[in-house]
Amino acid sequence: MRIRNRFASLAFICVAAATASAQQRPAIRQLGTVVSKSAEVLGGVQGVRQLPDGRVLVNDIAKRRVLLFDPALSTFTVIADSTSATANAYSGRFGGLIAYKGDSSIFVDPNSLSMLVIDGSGKVARVMSVPRAQDVSAFVAASVDPEGRLVYRAPPNFRLPGGGPPAPGGAFTPPEIPDSAAIARIDIGTRKLDTLGWIKTQKVKFDMVRDDNGVRVTSQTNPLPTVDDWVVLPNGTVAFIRGRDYHIDFVGSDGKMVSAPKIPFDWQRLTDEDKVAFIDSLKAARARLGANAPNVGFGGGGGGGGPVTTQIVIGGGPGGAGRGGPGGPGGGPGGGPGGSANLQTNFVPASDLPDYKPAFFAGSARADYNGNIWIRTIPTKAIPGGPVYDVINSKGEIVERVQIPENRTVVGFGSDGSVYLANRVETSVYLEKAKIR
Repeated sequence: MRIRNRFASLAFICVAAATASAQQRPAIRQLGTVVSKSAEVLGGVQGVRQLPDGRVLVNDIAKRRVLLFDPALSTFTVIADSTSATANAYSGRFGGLIAYKGDSSIFVDPNSLSMLVIDGSGKVARVMSVPRAQDVSAFVAASVDPEGRLVYRAPPNFRLPGGGPPAPGGAFTPPEIPDSAAIARIDIGTRKLDTLGWIKTQKVKFDMVRDDNGVRVTSQTNPLPTVDDWVVLPNGTVAFIRGRDYHIDFVGSDGKMVSAPKIPFDWQRLTDEDKVAFIDSLKAARARLGANAPNVGFGGGGGGGGPVTTQIVIGGGPGGAGRGGPGGPGGGPGGGPGGSANLQTNFVPASDLPDYKPAFFAGSARADYNGNIWIRTIPTKAIPGGPVYDVINSKGEIVERVQIPENRTVVGFGSDGSVYLANRVETSVYLEKAKIR
């Protein structure tokens, strides 16, 4: 019995040692040199698409235009905009640029419920109707798999308290926002819809107060939410990045799921005192900004965002999220105008914050041409320089950690081993191309 116990202890020690070795995080390396920068000032980059000849399609969501830059980013032509200068009008709302089949791309126009197919030369070849009108806003941040199907986060299904609208004369109660969302896939031609999986999303509670001045809406939100993220790989596999324990579930085109081991991360425990101090610091920052600037952003950093407004950006920014495959779309529209005058954002009690700081915010993941997933992580300690991305391979293993320059956000990749960055300089955003190595 003693011998057996000794062997068991030895095996446990070996396994523990191997696990500790496997969980060691790579050292941080710097991104390669920036090789070109646009002279054109952009409002905000929702996503880019590198064409086979090196030219780059860019969706400028803030100025509502789609541009085609030359490979050096020095000159450009306008593919679509919000004026009569071109034959193609940009949507009155945020439009979406999606990498489509071959060297073609899709521009989603929510206003007209249509999708412009842009060929490899930058010309609009044809127009298609969206496959599901009620999900058109979600298609803006969709991806396309190798079979031409749209993969997107389905809009939330709001739940009305009590199961329906109020009785005549009764008080209106805001709907409950769900804390999960479906990742769906739809065939553009047949309209066949599949649900690939579910992700955990941020829970926001709305309250309505009616007084002599009218109706005032307040929201209560968690500034450190533990959420999931997702991204589509070049082969059509969908990676579900789980925030609770930082691992990836891969769902193939056949619908089968494979779970990868946990990704090593330097988890930072938040004591009760840490939580109180964090909430107090956010409240103090908001007070310094003024009562008319309560716009609080949560995100992994987007494409430079919209017009600069007074806002608090927690752990991400500037702007919204990245999304999609290599050179595909960015995520939801980044940044944007400031908060509504009728909406006040409050924070949850400090006790509601998680016991450990999350590894990432929603919209932090992008996939490169080699099938690696770049995840912008939340720093757990002060690191000089810009944000750090964990680079995860198609097996769910961390292969390196890459730091990009300050004030930059990854917005796309090129097939030539390049990465595109949105660089915010005060009120301006520029597009940069850098080498991955």
